[in-house]
Amino acid sequence: MTLPLALAKVPGPGKDRETDRIREDEPVNDSATPVTERAMANAIRALAMDAVQKANSGHPGMPMGMADVATVLFNRFLKFDASAPAWPDRDRFVLSAGHGSMLIYSLLHLTGYADMTMDELRNFRQFGSRTAGHPEYGHAAGIETTTGPLGQGIANAVGMALAERHMAAHFDGLVDHHTYVIAGDGCLMEGISHEAASLAGHLKLDRLIVLFDDNGITIDGATSLAESDDTLKRFEAYGWSTDRVDGHDNEAVAAAIEAAQKSDKPSLIACRTVIGFGAPNKQGTSATHGAALGDEEIAAARKELDWPHEPFVVPADILAAWRKAGSRGAAARAEWEGKLAGHARRAEFERRMAGTLPPDLARAAADYKARLAAEPQKVATRKASEMALEVLTAVAPEMIGGSADLTGSNNTRTKPMADIQAGSYGGTYIRYGVREHGMAAAMTGMALHGGIIPFGGTFLVFTDYCRPSIRLAALMGQRVIYVMTHDSIGLGEDGPTHQPVEHLAALRAIPNLNVFRPADTVETMECWQLALEAEGTPSVLALSRQNLPQVRTDISGKNLCARGAYVLAQADGDYRATILATGSEVEIALAARDTLQADGIPTRVVSMPSWELFRAQPAEYRAGILDCTRALVAVEAASSFGWSEMTGGHGRFVGMTGFGASAPAGDLYKHFGITAEGVAKAVRADLKN
Repeated sequence: MTLPLALAKVPGPGKDRETDRIREDEPVNDSATPVTERAMANAIRALAMDAVQKANSGHPGMPMGMADVATVLFNRFLKFDASAPAWPDRDRFVLSAGHGSMLIYSLLHLTGYADMTMDELRNFRQFGSRTAGHPEYGHAAGIETTTGPLGQGIANAVGMALAERHMAAHFDGLVDHHTYVIAGDGCLMEGISHEAASLAGHLKLDRLIVLFDDNGITIDGATSLAESDDTLKRFEAYGWSTDRVDGHDNEAVAAAIEAAQKSDKPSLIACRTVIGFGAPNKQGTSATHGAALGDEEIAAARKELDWPHEPFVVPADILAAWRKAGSRGAAARAEWEGKLAGHARRAEFERRMAGTLPPDLARAAADYKARLAAEPQKVATRKASEMALEVLTAVAPEMIGGSADLTGSNNTRTKPMADIQAGSYGGTYIRYGVREHGMAAAMTGMALHGGIIPFGGTFLVFTDYCRPSIRLAALMGQRVIYVMTHDSIGLGEDGPTHQPVEHLAALRAIPNLNVFRPADTVETMECWQLALEAEGTPSVLALSRQNLPQVRTDISGKNLCARGAYVLAQADGDYRATILATGSEVEIALAARDTLQADGIPTRVVSMPSWELFRAQPAEYRAGILDCTRALVAVEAASSFGWSEMTGGHGRFVGMTGFGASAPAGDLYKHFGITAEGVAKAVRADLKN
């Protein structure tokens, strides 16, 4: 159903039908009084404005405007059971417009999620509460992803919808659900949503339904100040089904959702709403977007909405209606559990959804390292990564790879991998196109959905395009693996626009992110294994374009990279100097050691593939590696930022002090002094101190 867009056509709050009103003179607990969806929606509005007012901080406008749409979705369509929030086949609901967090908090409380109590709503935005300013994954059941930066939620949802289709292709009868999103104007303006929506349309992710809060208002005022797009035509061009409805007409919203469920494409439903619906003097204006309404306006809104109840009070009959909605999916869940109990692939499904690695993965990695010891390989670590993936993906079918249009450069696709395509979702490789940010966010959504360990590649320099999504994956503790190749000036002729200099430092600054820079084939496999084992931490593998010798041939049963740094080459005699190196510069450090040893300066080399894992080691171990009583030199073809902190201010650094240049890799290393001679010179200079 298509309705006029003009706000004048939208019925006023509580006045569209007499049956939608809860009058002050009616007994609210009288079971004979029907509870309407408008009354249920008004409970959301009241809780939103009360919580924001108490905190004197927050965004009441969106929850009040989208309360009717959300009520229709949760009361009639969303497949969930509030008593079993982790039910694997539940529909996923993503509040992409995370600033309107009181919408989801109100819904979780009203539908009966046990950990979202009324006290949590009263403590909105306060320290230690489950009700943070923007929804945070892990703070409360029912929050499927952390949203806040606009557009992230819809991009995560694309990953969730893709994960649903892939898992459905492999576990017949166990996976069959939708992903619903509430997104605002800001979400659809952000570039990430364009990338994600284009990918979703291309892949025909028909289980993805986006409810667009089309209220025409942003913080600055009317959206017309900054935008003149035809959003529906844009999404049609992406390959989506689109519809436009009055967001305060419940039947129109329901009809649109029903049509979307039958579509063979992802769907966007533009729900024309009034921001701050119910606040008679502020609704429809930016004044309701990001500030408390004030006591006077809230009192007027209570009168306008026929809501004569005290703050944070929901009448028993309305609460009962919401709790009925929250338990509506119990029967479907019980039926699903019966299917699971008799399913031929139950054990594999449960293993994958639990995030447990296959039992034979560690053995496969160990056997592969033994083969490398017998037959050393001189290859770029991007190629070493591909070789490791050949082994790992053969035993871990949950590993779903991809690349942002750099498959042949990132080496993320092994020969047995088949592409995931529209209508054929059983493969294990995704062609993301030139959409680095959309790729990174979609991978987070896949990890959040469960059953999948996503990895995807681009050049390390383009982590600038991925960084917001990488940061959120770290914040949520999701096992997402970023294969970032061409990791230094060693990529050569493409020049400084493509040569990462500051990127390792920037990534190492993100909490709960493991950054790996392996030196050869053996370290690459060990770092891959560590990334897979890190259930609560995303990982970046920074990999070289240029070929590197295999520096590890004496293979023990241990994963030496697990300590973050280890002595790769001992000194001949009592060492006087230590050279720290990562990745492609380990080769240079070893050559410098040979020069220094020949000059009578016993020197050891430490390979440091992961700062983060090294920092987690006991102090005694770290002190032994960073022996500040001897000369200490660090070498990395990147910015020195952070190295002084790593070494406690001791020693010297050989690396980059500015941008790179366009030239063959060997010429660049010589020009910038990142050579064995340069490292040896730095060691001698430090010995003089």
